[in-house]
Amino acid sequence: MVYRKFCNFISSLLEDFHLLVAVGVDKNICLELGIFQELLLIKKLGIVQTTPINRITWFCRKYTQQQVLSYYPDLALESNPSDHPRASTIFLSKSQTDVREKRKSNHINHVSPGQLTKKYSSCSTIFIDDSTVSQPNLRSTIKCVTLAIFYHIKNRDSDRSLDIFDEKSHPLTREEVPDDYYKHDPDHKHIYRFVRTLFSAAQLTAECAIVTLVYLERLLTYAEIDICPSNWKRIVLGAILLASKVWDDQAVWNVDYCQILKDITVEDMNEMERHFLELLQFNINVPASVYAKYYFDLRSLADDNNLSFLLEPLSKERAQKLEAISRLCEDKYKDLSKAAMRRSFSADNLVGIRRSNAILS
Repeated sequence: MVYRKFCNFISSLLEDFHLLVAVGVDKNICLELGIFQELLLIKKLGIVQTTPINRITWFCRKYTQQQVLSYYPDLALESNPSDHPRASTIFLSKSQTDVREKRKSNHINHVSPGQLTKKYSSCSTIFIDDSTVSQPNLRSTIKCVTLAIFYHIKNRDSDRSLDIFDEKSHPLTREEVPDDYYKHDPDHKHIYRFVRTLFSAAQLTAECAIVTLVYLERLLTYAEIDICPSNWKRIVLGAILLASKVWDDQAVWNVDYCQILKDITVEDMNEMERHFLELLQFNINVPASVYAKYYFDLRSLADDNNLSFLLEPLSKERAQKLEAISRLCEDKYKDLSKAAMRRSFSADNLVGIRRSNAILS
């Protein structure tokens, strides 16, 4: 992910010589890197008119990612989706390849989409699901999170791993691990059953599943490893373990997971948790904006893969409940706005200020 953002950054630098000055880059730094000379040469050779990929490839032959990131440390932060709300999630980008190929194949082979199962609202009926960003549906969220993990494994860049997560070195069961265990990618159902078992036994919430995915992508980015057939179970287990302790008020203890998985020891769980935290550089903070981004990207992933959330007609009872919740929020923000006005406006400016009431249909 960092490399992709680095390439985009370099591509923007190569667009125009004056862009460097416009963003406030120090000329001495540019001269030290040789960027000015390279840009002048690029313009002379006409490379700017070529595709961005050619410009990036040509530029990266001389300058490494570490060289540029050393001068632009904020770039590394902004390129990490688990830290920065504007950075796109890794799982969604990895899934797009399969989505595009499936759509292309259906178009070439004239495959009919079949019967439309998605319900649409009309003037007389409103269809809504029971999943919101503050209270996601547990079953649907686990399906989406495990699908994101599936795409991580399927479309991984390589098989970089660490011994602490290797299932051969640290097995979760007493059953003998096959010699070719690292060659076979798990399917979505296998991953879903593993995660669902943990969440059901430990009584974890849907929000915990989203935080689990945040920690998983943060680990892959910080530690520069890949989730693959040999390590996916222990990485997912470590992320769930950490997410449950950070998110839930009554966290599940490590010994409780040993009761669920039976054959794993507390010492192994403690060691894995310690390594997980160290690899995360003890950064367990999940901003609300990052959480919301992951939630909505998971919904986009569900739409792309026909994992529709259960839609039901809006009943009178639920409409009243939604109206009550909206009134509470309205009163809360009205009080906040009044407090802000007292600090920001003079008495003369308060005359004529009106606020319209929210209309719920």
